[in-house]
Amino acid sequence: MKQAKSHLSLDRRNAFSGWGFIIISVVMIVLFYFYPMIQSLILSFKTGTGANLTFTGLDNYIRLFSDSTFITAVKNTFIYLIVQVPVMIILALIISVLLNDSKLKFRGFFRTAIFLPCVTSLVAYSIIFKYLFAGDGLVNSLLLNIHFISEPIAWITDPFWAKVTIIIAITWRWTGYNMIFYLSSLQNIDHSIYEAARIDGASSIRQFFKITIPLMKPIILFTSITSTIGTLQLFDEIVNITKGGPGNATMSISHYIYNLSFKYTADFGYAATVSYSIVIMIIVLAFIQFKVAGDKNG
Repeated sequence: MKQAKSHLSLDRRNAFSGWGFIIISVVMIVLFYFYPMIQSLILSFKTGTGANLTFTGLDNYIRLFSDSTFITAVKNTFIYLIVQVPVMIILALIISVLLNDSKLKFRGFFRTAIFLPCVTSLVAYSIIFKYLFAGDGLVNSLLLNIHFISEPIAWITDPFWAKVTIIIAITWRWTGYNMIFYLSSLQNIDHSIYEAARIDGASSIRQFFKITIPLMKPIILFTSITSTIGTLQLFDEIVNITKGGPGNATMSISHYIYNLSFKYTADFGYAATVSYSIVIMIIVLAFIQFKVAGDKNG
């Protein structure tokens, strides 16, 4: 009986010790993560300017459907999402397969060079892209010198080309990030599988689609979801390259949230509503991606 009690007291001491290690982290997470989330959700049901807010129920959420600026921002963001994410995923897959070849020289250099954009400052690289794609920038000068174009392209001031510039910028920055995940996944695939496929006469392309892609499906799903979340929250590139222009042709949802809060007459309640619209979009798109990928846990 005494031995059982001693074991019980030891378990309690261990439990208290464990909680002692994590209690500060738990409190900080609740205080700075979950509490602001709950407060912003409550805020999304209020309307007013500045701190003069009154509870108005679902009015803000109904307002979303008639807000032309919000609808434009959603359209722009989904254009980035639909075009950029598949291009980035495919590029990262191809590059990772090429850089996983043991016969390739200077693999470490190429891997580092392609990953480096991910660690550059968002603001710094956005400003560099703005100058590169300016009317008299390096990109136009190069294209004119090789006679690819007859007059400079309005990369920043034309609605279509401004979107193209944003897509190029975020693809350049984040392709290397996804490449690292794919390289890690490729290095965990047993080489004997490929050897058996080669013996059976499978070409490299057939191996890629029949072995590499199926075995990498979980990590491809993961990077697709994280890339979707990142694109729906796109902000820095928009603000620093095009400032949402020309007009609202490149404005993203996050940029609109910023304008509602700090540029227009402060409407924090409606800004919180727009923020939660992103949350809803992320949940819906992640669910769709899980189902399309055939993930049973989705």
